[in-house]
Amino acid sequence: MLLNKKVIRKWYLLDAENKNLGRISTLISLILQGKNKSEYSSNIDVGDYIVLINAKKIKVTGNKFNNKIYYKHTGYIGNLKKYCFKDIMQKNPKYIIIHSIKGMLPKNKLQNIFIKKLKIFLDSNHTYKNIKFNILDIN
Repeated sequence: MLLNKKVIRKWYLLDAENKNLGRISTLISLILQGKNKSEYSSNIDVGDYIVLINAKKIKVTGNKFNNKIYYKHTGYIGNLKKYCFKDIMQKNPKYIIIHSIKGMLPKNKLQNIFIKKLKIFLDSNHTYKNIKFNILDIN
């Protein structure tokens, strides 16, 4: 039982340059939840930290770069806003990655705890230089 044990958390470094958005999102969501560990439990946070670098260089397959649309409703009648993928990618690439990962996490109180363990940087410079990382590599 995990109640009396202390959770040992690792730090992972993941480079998103020329990587597929969906492949990275699935890997990140599994690690944030702790599903790669033997002590995984759905109601306890045993996940690890992830530092994602080069977020603005992430890729999508097919014609999603031009055709994918994100919808947002303001709550008022007739105020459904549409945003294209390429416009959001220019303004805020972090939103696309967080939106993708949040869709793969459980819809409960742990979702915000999981997301806080994800650190996203637009380029290769990050503030966690003094931490020993485990390097993740996706083909």
